Amino acid sequence: MRKYLFCVLAITMVTPVIASSVPEISVGFSPSSGQSALQVVLSAINGAQQRVDVAAYSFTSKPVAAALVAAKNRGVSVRVVADEKANNDRYTAVTFLANQGVPVRLDAQYAIMHNKFMVVDGDAVQTGSFNYTASAQKRNAENALFVQNAPALAQTYQTEFNRLWDESDPLKDRY
Repeated sequence: MRKYLFCVLAITMVTPVIASSVPEISVGFSPSSGQSALQVVLSAINGAQQRVDVAAYSFTSKPVAAALVAAKNRGVSVRVVADEKANNDRYTAVTFLANQGVPVRLDAQYAIMHNKFMVVDGDAVQTGSFNYTASAQKRNAENALFVQNAPALAQTYQTEFNRLWDESDPLKDRY
């Protein structure tokens, strides 16, 4: 019995631990009779526990803006960097977010800063063609992809977000 126990302990000690974390993927399309792209985006925000960093080209979606404010209000760190030309009107979602205390920066470095992605909690990425706009939800053929349990992918997107953030100018609240 002792030899058997010793062998089991020895095998257990030298057997490598295999990570069981497999990426989990959600996808949505708009318009769609199934899960919509907006539902994928909102599930990414609503599931955030620590941080959501958003890079957006055009941002006018009330549901997405409301979800980001709700995340901020429950203690999630939220930051947004958006294209300056597509979001410089007085009444855009980025203005609403800045007025709600969400740090927002506008990027004017490119003809268009055409990114559409979120990094969530350092291990998930939401991306796709879906602009955070009402038109993307109702009028356009769009897609949204949410990849969870993917820390290496999230780090790659986080590095790009941080670069965009650093080159952008803060948007001050306007009322």
